[in-house]
Formats: sequence, structure tokens, C-alpha cells
Amino acid sequence: MLSLGSGETPSLFGGVVFEFYTDCTALKSLINMKTTNIHMLRWQIAIQEYRGNMTIIYRESKIHNNADGLSRWLLDNIKRNPAYDPEVAAKIPIQFMEIGRKKTF
Repeated sequence: MLSLGSGETPSLFGGVVFEFYTDCTALKSLINMKTTNIHMLRWQIAIQEYRGNMTIIYRESKIHNNADGLSRWLLDNIKRNPAYDPEVAAKIPIQFMEIGRKKTF
């Protein structure tokens, strides 16, 4: 267990070796990239603690069977939605979120 002020930062995965699958080719080259670009440097710093524990593996988008929830549109919790759950609909109404559209009244 790490104590505050020990000079070490606790890792999210606790030193576990893992593979990170992505469809982003730039991310794969990020670990070994030598750059002075400040925008890339901040991402290098962000993943630095996983160096040696993380293997980044590139896979084409069409090969991925799972969808990245942050990059997909939300669907209403209605019957035509494949993930429709009537119990959830009764408790928590899930609304479709429109981004980038202005409402006209």
C-alpha cells in the first residue's frame, strides 16, 4: 500500500500487464515517439506510467465487435432500440441527446 508523500503514484491497474486494442494508429506509435509537439507530449506523459505494462495493439475499425460508447449516439429507451429494457424505462427515462443542433422555437 502506498502512503501519501511516498513519491510514488498508485497505478490504475496496479502493475498488471495488459493489452490495449485500438483503431487509432497514432496511439500505437505514441509510446516511442520522440516529439517536441506539446499536444502529443501531454498524452505521452498521461500514458507514461503504463510503459512496460501496456501493449498497444492496432485493429481496424471494422474488426472491432464492440462499440466505443463515448463515440456513439445515444438511443432512446424505446422498443425499437435493441438494448430496450422496460424496467429501466419505468425507473429512469433515458432521453436522446442532440449535440450541435440549435433548437428553433
